[in-house]
Amino acid sequence: MSLFLNRGRLLRRVIGGVAIAAALVACGGGTSQYDAFDPGRVIVFGDENSLLTSGGKRWSINSVTVDSTTSVETFSCTGNPIWVQRLAGNYGFVFEQCDPENGNVKAFFRATENARVADLQAQIDAQVGDGGFRDKDLVAVMVGANDILDLYRAYPTRSMSDLKDDAAARGKALARQVNKIVDLGGKVILSNLPDMGLSPYALAEKAANTDVDRAAFISALVQSFNISLGTNILIDGRYIGLVQADTRIQVMKKSPGSFNLSNVKDAACLTTAELPDCNSQTLVEGATSSSHLWADAWHLGPRGHYEIGRMAIDRAENNPF
Repeated sequence: MSLFLNRGRLLRRVIGGVAIAAALVACGGGTSQYDAFDPGRVIVFGDENSLLTSGGKRWSINSVTVDSTTSVETFSCTGNPIWVQRLAGNYGFVFEQCDPENGNVKAFFRATENARVADLQAQIDAQVGDGGFRDKDLVAVMVGANDILDLYRAYPTRSMSDLKDDAAARGKALARQVNKIVDLGGKVILSNLPDMGLSPYALAEKAANTDVDRAAFISALVQSFNISLGTNILIDGRYIGLVQADTRIQVMKKSPGSFNLSNVKDAACLTTAELPDCNSQTLVEGATSSSHLWADAWHLGPRGHYEIGRMAIDRAENNPF
């Protein structure tokens, strides 16, 4: 799978700019020409779904090739890029954790492994303490998956209704933090949560329990989270571009062939190759880096990251930041 989508100043940008200028005039705004947003940096907040290790590994399927003659394995941190690598690469930026060619290191992680929504405050504080946000910062945010797992595992000690309310409260809490980033000067690309009720983990829980449809319950938790997130963020495309990862994963599940997927139910990685150590040489029989939607029980494979990255780029290119 190729590394990044090439950045282009396409005709749609010109058309979009004209449309935005016309809208501003219609609303009584200024008539100055719309300028495409050129970020100076990309800063990433969230959990392991938006993170590389110090050695460039990802919580997805890493790219490893094997020399047919020597059997030597070669790892490439640029292969199978995660969604924020694609977003940063659209502007020619790389992360220090994956810079094999001494490129333009203008992308930075604040994301941390196993982060929850409540951890985002500390990530923001760390950024503020390190110089804060600049006018040309593009900020990528996706977090909440670990919250959903925590909530699901609290059932049946807690009721489904109570847990869905809690999921909504966490979505609202994330929205407050995203709005805070805007107040601090960042332009935000915000991804909501993929539908984790479609994951191998959810399907296994459904098969192992007959009390309720556990997969549908997990989907309901994600939906409560995402709806609350979407209704509480600042609804203004000048500051926030929302990536609807949930609907894209649902479409990929319904029409896998449209995305060159052959399996949308099972994990591609062997259970002995836990993330972030799974790679293209440690997959179940018949799997490839691009054949499966899911890398492991609930983390997305490269194709899922590709789609979310593609949508993130579209938001970054077309929102009037």
